[in-house]
Amino acid sequence: MTIWQPDANETQLARVAVSFATGDATPVGGMRWFRDTERRDIQNELPDWPEGPGFTVRGKNERRLRSGARFGAGVLLVATLGVLESLAGSSSTGNAATLGTPEEPENEVEDFPVMWAAPGTLARTLPWQLDPARRPETDRTHVVVTNRRVVVLGLLDDANDLFDEVLWETERSNIACAERKEFCRYDKDFTITFTDGSWCRLAGWNSNCRDDVTLALENPLPLMDREDLTPGQQRAVQKLLEGKDPSGTLLIYRRPSGNVYVNYRLDNRVDPTFGTVSAAIKLMDPDGENARYQKGDI
Repeated sequence: MTIWQPDANETQLARVAVSFATGDATPVGGMRWFRDTERRDIQNELPDWPEGPGFTVRGKNERRLRSGARFGAGVLLVATLGVLESLAGSSSTGNAATLGTPEEPENEVEDFPVMWAAPGTLARTLPWQLDPARRPETDRTHVVVTNRRVVVLGLLDDANDLFDEVLWETERSNIACAERKEFCRYDKDFTITFTDGSWCRLAGWNSNCRDDVTLALENPLPLMDREDLTPGQQRAVQKLLEGKDPSGTLLIYRRPSGNVYVNYRLDNRVDPTFGTVSAAIKLMDPDGENARYQKGDI
């Protein structure tokens, strides 16, 4: 068993299971593309990538038929088409009621790039194992974020046989921003944009995975020292850690609302499905009491 660990002079902030995202809107449902800045397909240009599936955006007629099939065949198809299109709106997502309004229709409904990269840019160096359509079903990919770098790990989907393989890494200084995406099912999608303008769209195993990695990639990193807490907050943290495994990592984040988010992570406990384990979390106000969540707190 070999679990990846940070160097002595760096702090691990997050380790979560991620893959390239998958389209949810009906025209691009179950699909993904790898594009250059002219929106050309580049998957065959990516070095050492195995061949993957080819996808085609569904045309309007196909979308109508797929939507109508949910309600049965024959006369019900004609009766439901008008209702479906009025629900979907002009973008004709086919499932607008559950997905809401696309932030970027050109990248979420009309097309679904998960890599946007001009020649020579950093996104083109990402490992093919992030693509669930290319990697074996027995494999998983995790992203690790530290205060110094971002690392992509490959591992088997077997908690009893953990052997991390470093597939890719880059310095934090190469990351321009990470942004959570709203137009997706289960709040799992996010983008990472590199300083050279290239970007990728990834999906965590769940919304917690997405939130952990995007919080860890905030710039400037809003970490606090324990000594910076108020007396009430320090008492709350002390109580939170009582009886916990002492080998964990205590992360304290200052949030824009004025609240403080505490996450005590056990980095030596890794689940292939979602990543590392949090032994305790707390969102607290300046007095150390439980705080009411405000947008951006976590």
